[in-house]
Amino acid sequence: MNRYEIGVSGETSATNYLKNNGYVILARNYRFERNEIDIICEKKGTIVFVEVKKRSGDKFGSPIEAITLEKTKKITFVAQQYLISRELLDKCNARFDVIGITKDKFTHIEDAFRI
Repeated sequence: MNRYEIGVSGETSATNYLKNNGYVILARNYRFERNEIDIICEKKGTIVFVEVKKRSGDKFGSPIEAITLEKTKKITFVAQQYLISRELLDKCNARFDVIGITKDKFTHIEDAFRI
């Protein structure tokens, strides 16, 4: 599998996991300018922006360790644009989750970082 296929596979697994755990999927691969949020969903009135990282192994660290400060800044920028475009900014609860996937492990961190 190439990097793109690994990414799509991870996002599909994460989407199924979220659905099975009561989340309503609002968007996948939401783009603004050159940046993207993998999954946007909602649960119990909270909008959840989810970054998914899948790796074939942990030789170079866990998938979650691959989410840098720079990446979190891009995600928060796109999330703000999403909320603004739907007139939801300051009108709803929102959080940022991270899902890391390797061959042996699936990790979901709720409220992983803040703006």
